Amino acid sequence: MKGIIFSIEEFAIYDGPGIRANVFFKGCPLRCRWCHNPEGLSPKRQIARSPNGCINCGACRAACPSPEVCRSCGQCIPACPRGLIRYAGDEWEADALAARILKLSPILKNGGGVTFSGGEVLMQPEFLLEMLQKTASLHRAVETSGYGRTEDFCRMLEETELVYFDLKAMDSEAHRRFTGVDNTRILQHARLLMESDTPYIFRVPFIRDVNTGEENLYSMAEFLSKAKTPPKVEFLLYNKMAGAKYPLVGMDYPWQFEQPTEEDQNRARKILADFPISFRK
Repeated sequence: MKGIIFSIEEFAIYDGPGIRANVFFKGCPLRCRWCHNPEGLSPKRQIARSPNGCINCGACRAACPSPEVCRSCGQCIPACPRGLIRYAGDEWEADALAARILKLSPILKNGGGVTFSGGEVLMQPEFLLEMLQKTASLHRAVETSGYGRTEDFCRMLEETELVYFDLKAMDSEAHRRFTGVDNTRILQHARLLMESDTPYIFRVPFIRDVNTGEENLYSMAEFLSKAKTPPKVEFLLYNKMAGAKYPLVGMDYPWQFEQPTEEDQNRARKILADFPISFRK
């Protein structure tokens, strides 16, 4: 079985316990305005061009059979004299990808493991399931928005030791406004997660004037109170460099957001006092 991966990070430390291999699946059904991995949005392989260092020599256009409409044929990649053009997204056979990860077993088994992220892993559910099964000798974590088929979500829960689940906004209309989809299915899967025996951590991309208000935080606290045991919640402060990579894949980044203030963070701590929470950049 084959899947599309846009990045593999070895020796990562932020997305699960210990030292990990992080594998990023390409393709996402959401369009979060603060997304800082635009190369993970499209499910297809893309051409990524770095503008830094380009001398406008024209070699890429001369090599391109379709200079007006990029068809991702890749002929411009070897033509660039400075190596500024690459593919964003590579097709991997599950066996080959698992072999690459398992080669790191001596390091990853020492309290670490592998984390599958995205994009959205549930856009490639069969490939995800096969990768989870082929890396079963390691601690396996999955990071997801929860937006996918319920059948796929439940199968994933049976094959992982830890789930990072994003909670972006509790109000459905606000969620649609900022991500492109409503959160009905997402909250349904969050409830299934809270009822399961699979360890999990909720992650909140914390962004001023998006989800820092009292109404959203009280709604979140009420939702989390339904869990069997108080869940851990990580607040990830807005990444001010979110728009930096959009030009690489020919996209604009028109949005302007701000990081939450100390007052915003203290408000969240107060409202969510019954839950183990942490803030990090």
